[in-house]
Amino acid sequence: MWPWEHLAFGYVLYTVATRLLSGSPPSDGAALALAVGTQFPDLVDKPLAWVVGILPSGVSLAHSLLFAVPGAGVAALVARRLDRPAVGAAFAVGYLSHLAGDVLYPVLLGGDPSVAYLLWPLVENPGKTAPVLTIVGDLFGRFLEFLATPRGRLYLLGEATFLLVALGLWVWDGFPGPGLVRRRPGPSQG
Repeated sequence: MWPWEHLAFGYVLYTVATRLLSGSPPSDGAALALAVGTQFPDLVDKPLAWVVGILPSGVSLAHSLLFAVPGAGVAALVARRLDRPAVGAAFAVGYLSHLAGDVLYPVLLGGDPSVAYLLWPLVENPGKTAPVLTIVGDLFGRFLEFLATPRGRLYLLGEATFLLVALGLWVWDGFPGPGLVRRRPGPSQG
C-alpha cells in the first residue's frame, strides 16, 4: 500500500470504532498517533533495508507480528501510564491496520494475499537489495502500468472513492490531528 492508503485505511477503521464505542470523534492526540502508527512499519523497515542495508527486506522486522504485537502493546501500556489510553490505542490500531492493509493490498491488485513477512524471521522473506530510488521507481512504475489496465482504472475509481470517504469522515470529525500541532503555548501574560 502507498502511505496515503495506509493512512486512509487506518483512519476509517479508527474513527468508526471510536464513534461506535464512545460516540465521539478521535481526539487530536489520537489522530496524530494513528497517523504515525499507520506509517510506522515502513518508517522502520524501509530505511533499515533499502538505505542502511541491515534488514533483508522493506517488509521484515516492523512488519512481523513477532515485533508488531508486542510493540503495539508496549505503546498502549506507555500511553496508559501517561494517562493517554486513546493515544496508545490509536497508535496500535494504526500499526496493526498497516499490516492488515499490506496483506490485503495484493488481492486488490489481482494477486494473492501477502503473509510470509508476518512471521519474519521464522519465515524467510526475500528482499529487494537495490538502492532506494531504484526500488521506489520500480514500484511506482509497476503501479502506473497497472493503472493503465482496465482493472487498474477500476481500482483507481475504488481508491478515489475510498479516499474521499476517509477525507469526508475526517472533515465530519472536525479535522482531528493538526490542531495539536498548530496549538503552541503563547507568551505568559505575567
